[in-house]
Amino acid sequence: MQTETSPAEGTDDLQYDQPNDRYVFHHDPDGTATITTTIVHALASIADTDVSQGEFSLYDSVDPDALDRIFGTKADGTERTGGHIAFTALEHEVYVYANGDVIIYPPAETPRTPTTN
Repeated sequence: MQTETSPAEGTDDLQYDQPNDRYVFHHDPDGTATITTTIVHALASIADTDVSQGEFSLYDSVDPDALDRIFGTKADGTERTGGHIAFTALEHEVYVYANGDVIIYPPAETPRTPTTN
């Protein structure tokens, strides 16, 4: 599988998987960014949206605090090993897995209807 690397702040390993038309990256739970911060920056990069200008808020799609809690360590300090959540943000399908994998599918293209004159 050949991939192109796409730059995104906080998402150094964000890659476009052309054969499957999706963006794939792995969130580092030991890094300084939360998973929601990483997702926001990846979406902003993919959708060419400026998050610093308030053009996008993850709250429009999912509760970021709940997402961070769900994928954070358990109360006893152990890592989560299973489960995933899917949601739509900026018309992209986002899949977040407990192991840190995040897959983002771009919006499906709408077939164009031919016009007649």
